[in-house]
Formats: sequence, C-alpha cells, structure tokens
Amino acid sequence: MPAAEVEISPSLVLRLLAEQHPDLVGLPLELVANGWDNAIFRLSSDFAVRLPRRQAAAELIRNEQRWLPELSRGLAIATPVPVRTGVPSSYFPWNWSITPWLKGIPAIEVPPAGRSAAAEDLAEFVLSIHRPAPADAPRNPVRGGKLSSRSGAVEERLAAAALPSDLLALWRELCSIPEWQGPPMWLHGDLHAGNLLLTGHGHLAAVLDFGDLASGDPATDLAAAWMVFDRGGRGKFMDRINRERRTDAETWQRARGWALCMGSALAAMSDDHPAFRSMGLAVLSEVLTDDGRTA
Repeated sequence: MPAAEVEISPSLVLRLLAEQHPDLVGLPLELVANGWDNAIFRLSSDFAVRLPRRQAAAELIRNEQRWLPELSRGLAIATPVPVRTGVPSSYFPWNWSITPWLKGIPAIEVPPAGRSAAAEDLAEFVLSIHRPAPADAPRNPVRGGKLSSRSGAVEERLAAAALPSDLLALWRELCSIPEWQGPPMWLHGDLHAGNLLLTGHGHLAAVLDFGDLASGDPATDLAAAWMVFDRGGRGKFMDRINRERRTDAETWQRARGWALCMGSALAAMSDDHPAFRSMGLAVLSEVLTDDGRTA
C-alpha cells in the first residue's frame, strides 16, 4: 500500500475528538482498518471515524462530505453519510469524518459464488446513483474517464506482477472500444467486494467508501459485474441493469476493461494485504474467462 504520510494513532484521534467533538470523548475507540487512503476507527457501537492517511486522499474526504448526503438521499441501501465532520488542526492537516457504524458481513469474506443473492440489490443501487451529474461534480483522475488513459499504469502493472500474458492483449482490445458519448453520470467509483456489506442471507446491506465518488462513464461502476460476482451472479446483475436501462455491448465491454484495470491494481499492489491480492487475481480470472456477452 502507499505509505502513510501522517501516523494516525488512537491518541491522535482522541486528541481530535477532544478538540472538535468533546461529547464523544470517553467512548471505546478501536482501529479496524488501515487502507490505501484512509484509517478507520470504530467509536463505540455507533460510529466510525474516517481519517485520510495521505494528501492524495484528503480531497476525497471533502468530496464525500460535500456530495454523499445529496447522492444518498432516497437510496434503499445504507451508506456512510457523515454525521459529523472534522477540520484540519495544528497537528493534523486534513478534513476527516464521523459516520454511522454500518453492520454486515464484508463481501470480501464471502466467496464469489456466495454473493449472487446481492446481485440484483447492487444493480438497484447502481441504477439509483447513475444519473446525470451537475457541472461542478468532482472528476477523478483515475476513474470515470477514457479507459485508454489508464494504459500506462495497467501495462506497467501487468508486466511487473508477471500476470497472465493474455491480459495485455485483452486490455489493448478493450481500450479500442469507443468511449462513452453520454453525459457524465454520478459514480461510486470503487465497487468491489471490499466495499460491500452483506446480510446474513447474502443480500446487500450497505455500500462503503465513497472516496472515489466522481462523475463520468457509468462503465466504471458496471465493472462490478466482474469485480464482485462469478458468472451466475454476473448474469443476474447485468440482466437487472438491462431490464431497467438497456446498456449497449460497448459499455459492458468498457466495464470489463475497468474491471481489468482495477483488478490489476489489486493484484499487483497488495503484497501486504493478502485478501485484496486474492480478490484482484480472482477478478482478473473472471475478466479473462467470461466476456459477459451471454449474460
């Protein structure tokens, strides 16, 4: 993972809480995740504290604070809308958030074959947020734009990680597909199994981590067909999307390309996070073995 630019410790979080939200001081605090962009602490049984660990993620927190309350309005699925916000201090340079603690089973802990019950739920979520974005919606330099804009990074990852050679030819083929011609759409930007919570019956309980919230090509989120599901679940996801909003074959193939892009990042850059590396390799296998055309 990218190195943290600020050490985020429980004592730092307690200091920020005492300064900016003193009524929450004294509640149990536990570090539960230290990801590429953010550290997540559980605060009692009710809250999560989310702090960026590097400058590149700081603006993403601000985007969540500005846009997620509006984007989540009316959604049937729980999302981590901030209930309180934090501001930079003399000892911590970035905005940070307090969100509800959302309960569920992380989908990354469930084999892809066991996620099919969530396929239509996730499709409903995607259909709900994919609406034209306003002119001042955030743009993300690595999500939502031209698929070919990621060629340098993807080809470098494929070479460095010694991934199957067929992936390079497939990547170049998918990059040749015409780009999105419609209006920029709202995007979650990072729909993979690590950002989903499931109920005990396998349905979708919550969607997490809107740090890559952006506007652009909806194929970026439709990549979830390969990022989250096996062939059976993928068919259910794609069928539900197509019943509501007929999606052309070119968009689905760009989605496959986005899955290859994001899967290669997970596979090549997660040596210190085995679950993410395994997820990335599984995504690349799905991309190679199923083009989605028969779903």
